[in-house]
Amino acid sequence: MKVLTDLRQILGEQGVLDADTLSERAAGIWRQDESLSGIALARPDSTGGVAKILAYCHENRIPVITHGGLTGLVHGADTQDDAVILSLERMNRIESIQPNQRTLTAQAGVTLSAAQEAAAEEDLIFPLDLGARGSATLGGNAATNAGGNRVLRYGMMRDLVLGVEAVLADGTVINALNGLVKNNAGYDLKQLFLGSEGTLGVITRLTLRLFEAPQTRCMAFTGVSDFEAVKGLLRHMDRCLGGSLSAFEVLWSDYYALVTSPPARSQPPVPHGHSYYVLLESQGVDAELDQQRFQAALESALNQGLIADAAVATSERDCEGFWGIRDDVDQVFVDGPALLFDVSLPIDDMEYYVAEVKQRISNTQAKACWVFGHVGDGNLHLAVQTPPSVITDRRTIEQCVYEPLAACKGSVSAEHGIGLEKKDWLPISRSQAEIDLMTSLKRSLDPKSILNPGKVVDA
Repeated sequence: MKVLTDLRQILGEQGVLDADTLSERAAGIWRQDESLSGIALARPDSTGGVAKILAYCHENRIPVITHGGLTGLVHGADTQDDAVILSLERMNRIESIQPNQRTLTAQAGVTLSAAQEAAAEEDLIFPLDLGARGSATLGGNAATNAGGNRVLRYGMMRDLVLGVEAVLADGTVINALNGLVKNNAGYDLKQLFLGSEGTLGVITRLTLRLFEAPQTRCMAFTGVSDFEAVKGLLRHMDRCLGGSLSAFEVLWSDYYALVTSPPARSQPPVPHGHSYYVLLESQGVDAELDQQRFQAALESALNQGLIADAAVATSERDCEGFWGIRDDVDQVFVDGPALLFDVSLPIDDMEYYVAEVKQRISNTQAKACWVFGHVGDGNLHLAVQTPPSVITDRRTIEQCVYEPLAACKGSVSAEHGIGLEKKDWLPISRSQAEIDLMTSLKRSLDPKSILNPGKVVDA
């Protein structure tokens, strides 16, 4: 095939896999039973290689689908038979760490865990954290504007990227590797690519913002009687801890029961029977003083009726165990398939929203609807267990989850992106004028629509 021959002339024999070889690869960590399909898989090891591949594909109108760690949940990296898959797996070098500037510059194929470990060697942290840290890549995190566990304190990926280098559809390299926290010189071009899911350009290198590593962490699991108390507890702990609150995770009672009962691995640190369970985490620098302040805040919350019961971590093992309860999402699949959703909405609307969704779900064939999430930053995750027959026709379930968001001006995607899965629901969260502007940006930067075509918006 001419395309395969041309690509190998550009990248060399080892830089390109043919269709038969790439078909042996899984479509993603969540889709091990599906294979990749495409003309070829290109594996450049430099920005120059990416630029040459895109220039070639642009000239010949060949679709290009960029792959990172394939940990996404919205079919944003689905391939097609007539496309070239552009994998950044060989662009996996951390180029520099500037401890005094507190920045890290790396190629886009570096995994999140590798960046975290590199920062830790300098007594710094890169605070983005999520369950797929060992597979997810920095480029993918940026392209999807990843969130995760500590957005409450540190923000989304968009807040942690100081600069990017990206390649446009025609091969033009945009070097915006700014390393400054404050740089108000004109348009902030990196924001075009952050969260664009590979539809406007391919991120090849990033400069990330690092932070001084916390020396301590305090954690507790609390039982809470009602959602008014959940809201009050968030404000109380944030105020009492003086900005050190790093996580405020809420588990609805049925999800807590699911992940703390056999066959789940964890035992309940707080007895079953409360309406809500809140995981609290605070990061600090003085073990004794931080623990005293954390304990005092909990005791004050108890006296005010904001919490009914609490279990406080006394070791790092306890802390990891608490997070293990929160993250044991695999339990939703134990008794059958489940559909996963991530949404965001104002905290004041969450109680009504969840009640509305559960009421709608109860009128479908679904067996259960579990709710948990990063309530401190307005993000809920929902897992809806369904009979296998419903998986093939999920639109009814999607209506139950997404339609109630319109009334509270919520978002159909808090942190997972749009991809193909949520494309039809984008108008719930974005006005037609906004969608038209997104489409105009797509046509301007990718006039032949070769970059991840069909994802997010049509062009």
